[in-house]
Amino acid sequence: MTAVLTIAILVLVAIAIWQMTKMFELSQLKAENSQVASDIDNKNNGYLLFAFLIFIYALTIYCFYSYSKYLLPEAASAHGGEYDQLMLVTMGIILFVQTITQALLHYFGFKYRGEKGKKALFFADNDRLEFIWTIIPVIVLAGLILWGLYTWTNIMDVNEDDDPLMVELYAQQFNWTARYGGSDNVLGEANVRLIDINRANVLGLDESDPYSADDVIVKELHLPVGRKIIFKLRSQDVLHSAFMPFFRAQMNCVPGMITEFSFTPTITTEEMRQKPEIVDKVKRTNKLRAERAAKGEPNSDPWEFDFILLCNKICGKSHYNMQMKIVVETPEEYNEWMSQQTSFSEQMASMN
Repeated sequence: MTAVLTIAILVLVAIAIWQMTKMFELSQLKAENSQVASDIDNKNNGYLLFAFLIFIYALTIYCFYSYSKYLLPEAASAHGGEYDQLMLVTMGIILFVQTITQALLHYFGFKYRGEKGKKALFFADNDRLEFIWTIIPVIVLAGLILWGLYTWTNIMDVNEDDDPLMVELYAQQFNWTARYGGSDNVLGEANVRLIDINRANVLGLDESDPYSADDVIVKELHLPVGRKIIFKLRSQDVLHSAFMPFFRAQMNCVPGMITEFSFTPTITTEEMRQKPEIVDKVKRTNKLRAERAAKGEPNSDPWEFDFILLCNKICGKSHYNMQMKIVVETPEEYNEWMSQQTSFSEQMASMN
């Protein structure tokens, strides 16, 4: 490693000396000896502009063709479709404007290239042109902003209508813990000052609060499809961010306060595994893992798709470990799974 750094430093020093030499040579040139672009040079540069334009368009098309398969699949939440539509329209407008402006930029660079005997015509201002290129972006951006605010307001409308399921996501370096409200669907009071690892009270639940008794603490998140979920988010130590990409959901977990987010799952895990794009993704991934297994490399076991909760803030050296499996299932399957879980009061009794 030291040898590589030494070579890199020597190369950078050599480049710096070479650049300084060129600058010194240029500063010594007389005006009559300086190089001035001819008409042929300007014409060739104009053609190179067109060549570069074709290159960036071809590169864009290639990227869309080759890497679209790595995009997220269909959203698995009720609000995800509207979110994706807003993103699609925004990116479509950006791509359209970029295509037109780049074409005009390169075309005018060629059309108005320097030519002997041609003098540029100077306009101090053009009110009509300035009005056009000002009012059009204002209208488009205002429309996108209003649409975005409307979408955001709908997504962030966290209310307790329709009997939502109450779930707490508890973040700490470097893992997630989920807590359900139990049979009464009410989360008990909690505070980090009440954490007692020796007595398994890892979330700091208030044992004197009767709502805490039936709370269920788990390390794997299960959600019933078609039912609204309200997430209460807490952090024990630093700023984390609960990111559930397949549900188009993300919310920061801030120490000392409770943040919240809600969505309704619309696709079960089993249904998502049957989607053609997911089947293709699993096939590609397992092909790579098989190649790694043949070389004796770790982490090469066959992979099966699951929804996942990630941390989207770089929260420390083991940030990459902050993952939790999410299982979306039918209400019957969810109720059966919940019936097999141990309540907080039962856990505390067993410890005592």
